[in-house]
Amino acid sequence: MLFARRSSMSRDSLVIAGATGFVGHAVAQRLATRADRLELVGLTRGRRAVGAWDRLVSCDLFSLKDVERALHGARFALYLVHSMLPSARLVQGRFADLDLICADNFGRAAAKAGVEQIVYLGGLIPELSPDQLSDHLSSRLEVEAALGVHGVPVTTLRAGMVIGPGGSSFEILTRLVRRLPAMVLPRWSEHRCQAIDLETVSALMDYSIGRTETYGQTYDIGGPDALRYREMIQVVGEEIGTPRRTLGVPILTPKLSRLWVSLITGAPRALVAPLIESLEHDMVCRDRRLQEAAKLPGLPFREAVASSLAAERDIAPAKPAAYRRAPAASITGVRSVQRIALPAGRDAEWAAHEYMRWLPHGVSPLLRVEVDDARTCTFFLGKKSKRPLLVLTFARERSASDRQLFYVTGGGLAQKTERGRLEFRVTPDGEHLLTAIHDFLPRLPWWLYRISQALVHRWVMRRFGKHLAAFPSVQPPLAVARAPSSVATIR
Repeated sequence: MLFARRSSMSRDSLVIAGATGFVGHAVAQRLATRADRLELVGLTRGRRAVGAWDRLVSCDLFSLKDVERALHGARFALYLVHSMLPSARLVQGRFADLDLICADNFGRAAAKAGVEQIVYLGGLIPELSPDQLSDHLSSRLEVEAALGVHGVPVTTLRAGMVIGPGGSSFEILTRLVRRLPAMVLPRWSEHRCQAIDLETVSALMDYSIGRTETYGQTYDIGGPDALRYREMIQVVGEEIGTPRRTLGVPILTPKLSRLWVSLITGAPRALVAPLIESLEHDMVCRDRRLQEAAKLPGLPFREAVASSLAAERDIAPAKPAAYRRAPAASITGVRSVQRIALPAGRDAEWAAHEYMRWLPHGVSPLLRVEVDDARTCTFFLGKKSKRPLLVLTFARERSASDRQLFYVTGGGLAQKTERGRLEFRVTPDGEHLLTAIHDFLPRLPWWLYRISQALVHRWVMRRFGKHLAAFPSVQPPLAVARAPSSVATIR
């Protein structure tokens, strides 16, 4: 689609988060052929690769400041990120909370940069109540909300399994077929999946970019076939040339499924677990109205499999990107995220103030905490020590009512860095508070840190969560007085 440029002096730019993944590669190749030729900027956490983008920019999506720099001047953005694998040397927290932070940063930065549209590739959602969805699918919905809550129109394409070389789900399927002479199939193999080929996904994203009628819309996308997983396994076996016998075993639990799938395929358990949870439901399209408008029905499943297998034979064998740990960033330390219920009507600013007010009493007598008028928080061991264990400095200029930021600026338990920080942010639904430590580098040896300081931090946050649970809800949202008070954490 052709659209009016913002300026005749330069090309409009499109930023791709997750550019080095298999979808990101394919989408960039497709977009590089557009007549209006957008400038393609790929974001990566350090993984170097050859692709169709004009620039590949190192960006840590957990850092709002990094994302703001990356999106500066962009007109459009694609979000193709799914954080199911470790992003630091020590990670404490659920993958859903990690995913949410990255998406929230992206949505905030896009709004600040004046991005016109975000296109997000999410997952098909079964017609179930929210409490019946798996953690994996609930996370996809939460990411959708986080991308759009700051005001940028989001076009969401919800897909099931994407068939293409290098795709994690399809790779798991083909490895199971190749490595097992016969397969014992659990009850989830009777559920249906409406898979879609990679080329059609790329074409639909291309079709959506800059098309104003798609702004703020959500579309299910899939191929013409909705097959049961056992039928998909049979088709893959036939296309590989090694048909497999299968036997249904209804007693095989999701937990056992995760174990044997990870063992057989070599896929990381952190990747397999949420995918297996999602197989408990049919993953089919409610409608395919975007594909009808774009005249892109997608390939039948068998053709999609044959095309992907042929493409794999033409490229050098390599472990799929989703199987590999992300390259280490320049600073790689601790990432610890806890989700705490937030009383209705309260925000991150209130929670930060309350945390600082509670700390001196909540961690006594183990620790002594002092908070000054600038909201600098200093931790000491016991009542008499004068040597600080940790110093947190409030970043007023980087904070807002729904996000409060503190930098780790000193103390005997922390190495000096410019990126170590604590933040409090509200989830899109306003019901929870995420407390997060990023890029913290301990002075203690790692083995000692894991069994001492890391456990103390989680203990403190659990206690704080119980403290917040005792507060009544308020309506409308409470305005926080600007008084000496603050936020801090035990790190």
